[in-house]
Amino acid sequence: MKKIIHILVLISLVAISAKAQGSNSSWLNEAERAKFEQLRIAGSEALFNLNYEGARKNFKEMATAFPNYPAGPQFLADTLWAETLYQSRRLQSSLYGDDDTFYSTSDDKVDPRIVDQFRTLTRQARVLTETRLKQFPKDAEALYFMGAIEGLKASFEEAVERRHFAALKDGSDAVDKHREVMKLDPAYRDAELTIGLYDYTVGALPLPIKIAAGVFGFHGSKKRGLATLERVAKEGRWVHDEAKTLLIVLYTREKRYAEAAGFARELAGRYPHNYLYRLEMADALVGQAALERKMNPSNTTSATEIEAFAMFESLLKDKAVRETAAREFDLIHFKYGEALMTAGQHERAAREFLAAADAPGAQQGLATMAHLYAARALDLAGKRNDALAQYRAVLARPNVYDAHEQAQSGLKDAFKKKLS
Repeated sequence: MKKIIHILVLISLVAISAKAQGSNSSWLNEAERAKFEQLRIAGSEALFNLNYEGARKNFKEMATAFPNYPAGPQFLADTLWAETLYQSRRLQSSLYGDDDTFYSTSDDKVDPRIVDQFRTLTRQARVLTETRLKQFPKDAEALYFMGAIEGLKASFEEAVERRHFAALKDGSDAVDKHREVMKLDPAYRDAELTIGLYDYTVGALPLPIKIAAGVFGFHGSKKRGLATLERVAKEGRWVHDEAKTLLIVLYTREKRYAEAAGFARELAGRYPHNYLYRLEMADALVGQAALERKMNPSNTTSATEIEAFAMFESLLKDKAVRETAAREFDLIHFKYGEALMTAGQHERAAREFLAAADAPGAQQGLATMAHLYAARALDLAGKRNDALAQYRAVLARPNVYDAHEQAQSGLKDAFKKKLS
């Protein structure tokens, strides 16, 4: 489902920026809390800036300094999870294309050592939290951590392991815990981030999955989820940036492109080393330009589209990006290709997709998808023979989601753009 995985990925940031409120008895004393906050802020900023090693350093120090507090192992699990998604390029969900692609079977598997490490860390955090709750059953902070642990597990199960119903169950458990937090402390606005995210995610499931989920008691509402996240973005004490990040994704999905671009621009300024915000801004601008073109077909030169393309060009030339994210040029080229496809510039799009596949250090799954998208762009450009060569290139590579099935289909019939 286009964009939905990005939503689930970003839940991992929720717990990192949360702060204790309204505990029955302080888990950390004043001096410990000050030290914890210093490490939390440094680790969170590093994670937002895609500096996973820096985040890990701060969170390891946290785990050592506070061995009875669940934040250290949980934040280390957050970091492992986010880095795994980043390295596999799954932070950009348009790679999955459509609902059926993501929910298909695939040869794309995560390293079992990563799974074991993630489960060990979340288990450690859970044991520490359960110990606290045995002593203080109504401790809002402990309940918040318990919900955050369940939410993180749900995200991992969905986007990495693709265990959809396990993710729904753990996500539902997370929401239940955070609703308990809100009952204990209605001012604990940050707890609503998980609630709003889950509401929207379940409400946006593909219809067959949604019906099956409803049978097992999982229900949601896109409208209610959006309203909740918007409230957190305005009123959240510690997680307003996380809410804005989620809203960038959701607004783009809902075709509220101008609002998405606004938040992306704001956060790109706040976290300058996170080039993904600039990609999200360019993506939103491309969507806005497409809307403008529909309203005024005679306007073939859109200032919004020009700004979006300039953003991609600046990323490819940006010295800072080259120094900190050179391996990720595959993703930048891929997203540029998508933008050009949307604009109807199919030959240019094919060149960008092929540049993505050929980029030094290109992630193998993304390279497979890049060949597939290049084939489609070439079909749309009327270059059938070149398209056939790219479909065959897909079949010569390991399967990713339903790439082989899509390539086989492309060999039989030329790809045609779906009408929106």
